[in-house]
Amino acid sequence: MTRGPLPDADPPVREVDLRLAGEWLARHDLADAGPTPLLASRLAVRRRARLAAHIILAVLIIASALAATFDRFAGSVRPWPLLVLAALVAGLLLAQSLLDWWVRRVDQRAGATLSRRAAHLVQPGWRAVLGRPYAVFVVATFAGAMVLAGSALALPDPTVRQLAVVLLIGLLGVTAITVMQLRHLLRRPVVAQDEESLTADVIMRVEDARELTTPSVQWSLPMVLLFGTAPGWWSAAAVVYLILGLVALIALQARMPSSVTVARRVMSV
Repeated sequence: MTRGPLPDADPPVREVDLRLAGEWLARHDLADAGPTPLLASRLAVRRRARLAAHIILAVLIIASALAATFDRFAGSVRPWPLLVLAALVAGLLLAQSLLDWWVRRVDQRAGATLSRRAAHLVQPGWRAVLGRPYAVFVVATFAGAMVLAGSALALPDPTVRQLAVVLLIGLLGVTAITVMQLRHLLRRPVVAQDEESLTADVIMRVEDARELTTPSVQWSLPMVLLFGTAPGWWSAAAVVYLILGLVALIALQARMPSSVTVARRVMSV
């Protein structure tokens, strides 16, 4: 990796970003590589993009809860809150695409400053970056949330059905955002000059994939919208769904190899 400053970086790399990059390397057994402006800028943009992505998901949850609250107090079923929510989901998808473009642009500019690229370039696929167990977990979590929404949609209570529609829109929105992020993650260019920087690139991919597939919205949205309003059996099913998901996630994190181990395996191929 280059040891000089990024000539076209705007803004320039800050001292705090270099310090955080050094701490990141130490946590991943790469302290001998030393923090560089290239790595610091890439990690910094990912921290900011990750924070913005969390804000996007929080806005989605709050907007869904507001739409549900309006229906509860309005006393009648009205379509316009759903239309507003659908428009908001489209806007959030656009915001997420702009975030992905920003991260990709920083990577492209960082790659342009390299005097040479790594001789052994790799483009890890989804099996290496995410892993089959995580992929199965993500699909099962989405399927469980959709089953909860579909069962609420089949109930005779019009208020519960309206809330189920809100839940479906929110779930489809967050799923589209997640798919968009994964697509960007798998297609973004490899930015590396030597073995250490290539290992760091793979580690960043694995950590990003595992974080963005954590189903916080899929777990929280049914509880926010329908818990206590739907029948007791539905609330009990939602609690069971949440507990099983947490147990599965804890087991995955305990049994899956660390991001450093995954990166070493990719490098050994």
